[in-house]
Amino acid sequence: MDLDSPWGDVPSQSQSDAPRESGATPSSDNQSSPAPSKSTPGGSRASRKQPARRIEVQPTRLEAVDDALDPLGPLGADPIPESSASTDQAPTPPKKEVNTRGAKPVTPGYPPSDYGESVLPVGRAKGPPPVQPQAGAASRQTQPSVSVEQAAKPTFEIYVGDPHKVGDLTSSHIVYQVRTKTSSKAYKVPEFAVSRRYRDFLWLYNSLHNNNPGVVVPPPPEKQAVGRFDTNFVESRRQALERMLNKIAGHPILHHDADLKIFLESEAFNLDIKNKENREPDLGQSKGVFSSFGINVGGSSGKFVEHDDWFHDRKIYLDALENQLKSLMKAIDTVVAQRKGLADAAGDFAASLSSLAHVELSPFFSGPLQSLSDVQVRIRELYERQAQQDILTLGITIDEYIRLIGSVKQAFAQRQKAFHAWHAAESELAKRRSTHDKLMRQGKSQQDKLNEVGAGVSDAEKKAHQARLLFEDMGRLMRGELERFEREKVEDFKSGVETFLEGAVEAQKELIELWETFLLQMDAEEEAISKASLPAPREPAGLGGSSTDASNEPGDQPAASATDVALEQDA
Repeated sequence: MDLDSPWGDVPSQSQSDAPRESGATPSSDNQSSPAPSKSTPGGSRASRKQPARRIEVQPTRLEAVDDALDPLGPLGADPIPESSASTDQAPTPPKKEVNTRGAKPVTPGYPPSDYGESVLPVGRAKGPPPVQPQAGAASRQTQPSVSVEQAAKPTFEIYVGDPHKVGDLTSSHIVYQVRTKTSSKAYKVPEFAVSRRYRDFLWLYNSLHNNNPGVVVPPPPEKQAVGRFDTNFVESRRQALERMLNKIAGHPILHHDADLKIFLESEAFNLDIKNKENREPDLGQSKGVFSSFGINVGGSSGKFVEHDDWFHDRKIYLDALENQLKSLMKAIDTVVAQRKGLADAAGDFAASLSSLAHVELSPFFSGPLQSLSDVQVRIRELYERQAQQDILTLGITIDEYIRLIGSVKQAFAQRQKAFHAWHAAESELAKRRSTHDKLMRQGKSQQDKLNEVGAGVSDAEKKAHQARLLFEDMGRLMRGELERFEREKVEDFKSGVETFLEGAVEAQKELIELWETFLLQMDAEEEAISKASLPAPREPAGLGGSSTDASNEPGDQPAASATDVALEQDA
């Protein structure tokens, strides 16, 4: 029995034009339809070409499908647990594994996500978890943010110590040990030590000035011919040299200088200096950056007239500041001299009291004299220590900034040389251009000379351009250096004055404590003397004392004599 195919692929109907029955539905039983013939495709094409054929829509019955059998569950509803699934249903397809390699761990204190372990409903976008403050976040201290430059800047800790005298009578000098701890990768090891003398520090200062025109280089202390081996002078110089090196190493430009690396790290320092001067003879002649540009700075004709009001005001300010600091230094020297005079006077007074205490025969008077002498000796030591502390706190800061002002003036002088070098290069360029124009007017008869002069003009233009850029860059650099100078000056003087005042207060407290201790000691000795001078207490009569003891009392001697007289009369 032939069954009607709902798709029209039966050969018997592919050639017929009869309409299908409107009630025809696909067969639902298991009986299979006959296989279509090979002419089916051709027949279908022929049927599509027939214009008279009518195609009617066949009604289709839709049967409800149980949504529970779907592994994803009904649309918009929660998934059905695996326990409720039928045992005879098809196996659940594997779920896609979530890549948790880059996932962040769950932060304590946050609620679990709504979509963390469940299936995301269809048509609903996944949003971020609700933001809630983390528990204990307010009590956690955050690290202060620093700039990239500061984070990448190497750190230096430089100590200058162990000053000792070396050499014979004619070549004696002080040698210092320079110990360095650094995080810079430019050095071989993070910690090392070398030995340097004063002239090595002076070489470093001059080299840094020549290599970095316009930079205010921290200067070393000045030379001193008389008393250079004195203990106090050596200590003050040691501290000044240590401050100089730490300021240089903390400078954003100077700590990159190759000469600083040679100074801090080289074991054969003198040999390395000679080799450097042989390789760079111009730098050995203290010409520095100017010579690398081919600019002559040997002499400057005429007086430099400052055209920048900002630099003009800074020059006037620096001159006034230098005079004020020099006056303050004289006042500090006077205070130090007075403290040393008080120390000498207290020492003389202590020696006189000690001599008098040894001569005095009375122990009640010689003891306090000796105690007062000891107090004066300690007062003398206090004044001497305070005088030295004044020099090492406020005095060394004042002296350092007087020398720093000299370094600033040297930078101004370098800027003046750059200005003259720029104008000299401009003048040379004008001359070469004039010669070139003359040759151009003469025609092409002197073509070789014209080419030579043209090359000279190009060279002069290059030098003039370099000189102008050097002068402008030096001006911008000096503005930043002077601002840095002002900022560090306030910090250093604040620290120096605070240390000076704290030292003065502590010295006065110690002095008061000395006198209070002396007074308490005198009171204790006076009380002991008064107790020793009092008579012994008498024992009352009738308390078991013998007649022999009573007769020994001085007050009972008259009564005993009367008794003896009465006994003699009775006899």
